[in-house]
Amino acid sequence: MSTPAHPATASWRDPLNGVLFVGLFAAAVVQIAAIPTVRALGFSPLVVGIVAGMLYGNFVRSGMSEGWNHGIHLCARKLLRIAVAFYGLNISFQQIASVGLSGLLVSTGVVVSTLLVGTWIGRKWLGMDRDTAMLTAAGSAICGAAAVLAFESTLKNAPHKSAVAVATVVLFGTLSMFLYPILFHMDILALDAKGWGLFTGGTIHEVAQVVAAGSAMGAEALETATIVKMTRVALLIPVLLVLGFWLRSRFGRGDASSDATGSGKIPVPVFLFGFLLLAGINSLGVVPEPIIVAARQLDVFALTMAMTALGMETRFGQIRRAGPRALALGALLYAWLLIGGYAITIWAI
Repeated sequence: MSTPAHPATASWRDPLNGVLFVGLFAAAVVQIAAIPTVRALGFSPLVVGIVAGMLYGNFVRSGMSEGWNHGIHLCARKLLRIAVAFYGLNISFQQIASVGLSGLLVSTGVVVSTLLVGTWIGRKWLGMDRDTAMLTAAGSAICGAAAVLAFESTLKNAPHKSAVAVATVVLFGTLSMFLYPILFHMDILALDAKGWGLFTGGTIHEVAQVVAAGSAMGAEALETATIVKMTRVALLIPVLLVLGFWLRSRFGRGDASSDATGSGKIPVPVFLFGFLLLAGINSLGVVPEPIIVAARQLDVFALTMAMTALGMETRFGQIRRAGPRALALGALLYAWLLIGGYAITIWAI
């Protein structure tokens, strides 16, 4: 006859089981994302994770204990912050410097203008709530699903709002992967290979989507596009710093991230300092490359776990209520990235 688990043991065992379940689920997601057809479409494990998590959460998940649910929530919140911090290993300040002033101008111009335009249109024109407008704008402006996760960690919004924002990244980022190479080969824009790299890296949503589009344009365009894209990733740091200060000044401590520093201090999520520290370490080149590569792969897996957990906590009914307006905002931002992003690229060159 088995002995019942001690209450103290059960209190941590069930959440741990929930975390392990998300880990196993994410491992399957990574394998699905590695299928050549899925990879060719530019769907990163993060995107596959939230879709798979949503399907499970809406059609399969039932009767899960409160402890397991807590473990899933830990992945969607705590693990998320750790993973976003380690995303700093994907950039170096040498990469940013290598594209010169033009790359920095394109990245900064696109990020700032898209965030402002997207938030304003979402709130004023479409009547969206603040968080959904910001998340959708962030996904288009900075680095797709990873930016949505970073903003989600600061805004502490409901999971379905992140899912809606990621949906716009998937739709319009995938469209870009096919449209940009077509425009490049038609030679209807006044851009050389480097210019196309600036335009591609400065305006396409996901890193994987930038690589897929750039690879169809040649080595020079691909290299420039990738570096410019990582420059946009680096801009997560100042953007979230500004967001943290804005949340504190506008709404007070209760609306900022719970990971913010103490009262009266800088209202910035702690994971941002980890992001900056790890980007600096990567820039110094003091860590052997195999370790950096392994850490990046582990971070992708952790981000996939977080995105999968967010999907599990998302309900289709919530998306239906917010979806049409978010889709309209994503479309308007996509038009802005094509037209405004092109104008910014020409200006920067």
